[in-house]
Amino acid sequence: VQLVESGGGSVQAGGSLRLSCEYSQYTHNLRVMGWFRQAPGKEREGVAAIYMSSGRTYYADSVKGRITVAQDNAKDTVYLEMNSLKSEDTAMYYCAADPRIGVVPGIAPHFTVWGQGTQVTVS
Repeated sequence: VQLVESGGGSVQAGGSLRLSCEYSQYTHNLRVMGWFRQAPGKEREGVAAIYMSSGRTYYADSVKGRITVAQDNAKDTVYLEMNSLKSEDTAMYYCAADPRIGVVPGIAPHFTVWGQGTQVTVS
């Protein structure tokens, strides 16, 4: 399974960005897809996740109300819509996936497939 992120960039505080994660191969095996971020010197943290069959979502408390995760099965893509961005949202953003039952959405070690990341900078 390959994950490819896109959509990162530089934006002013209060602005918006939409990240995309395109997945390929054996997509029917993916139970959950998550978005994580890692700022320099900090641990990788879970931002949001979506269960592919039910559409159920998970959000970290720090982003609730500002970020939305959604899937487009026709395009084999999961999106992360980010609004009201803050400087503390600056990080490398990664999408991740896993086919197993019982994956905890905000826990990075639970995910076995990762994209290369896309940088988000908020100034």
